[in-house]
Amino acid sequence: MELKNSTKEHDKKLTFNHKKGIRMLTETLKHLFLRDLTKLKTEIELYKNEKALWLIDKSIANSAGNLCLHLIGNLNTYIGAEIGKTGYVRHRDLEFSLKDIPRSELVQKIEETMRIVEAALTTVTEEQLRQEYPILVFESKTSTEFFLVHLTTHLAYHLGQINYHRRLLDGE
Repeated sequence: MELKNSTKEHDKKLTFNHKKGIRMLTETLKHLFLRDLTKLKTEIELYKNEKALWLIDKSIANSAGNLCLHLIGNLNTYIGAEIGKTGYVRHRDLEFSLKDIPRSELVQKIEETMRIVEAALTTVTEEQLRQEYPILVFESKTSTEFFLVHLTTHLAYHLGQINYHRRLLDGE
């Protein structure tokens, strides 16, 4: 199985930077965030019925549209505002209460988030990664490095939910 060019280029960067562990980590994080945000954009675009983005059914409590808004808010808050100093102000309650945002607007917000995440992670230093993350998010304090890894898994978790939501509720 042949890897896509972008993955080969990324692997070369990782090999080249192997002795610089921190660069390796930040390049890996950028790769994972951008890969999964690209997949998020694809998932949103794959809905045949745009209204299905906002459906909930039985035990499916959150729509794909609301999960998308949640991921955008989450990454813009914890990476954009805190690391990138963008000034973003989160309105978490709206991430789950807004409805019927046009697909094109969701896609635009995903693309903006990709640019913000990439820019912020390009500037993060080894010292910043080792430092305590400036916001207490969990029950105990964590390093910025740990929290960024957590954010990749959070994105992947909700991305999987969106994929299942689309396959279950976007009737063919």
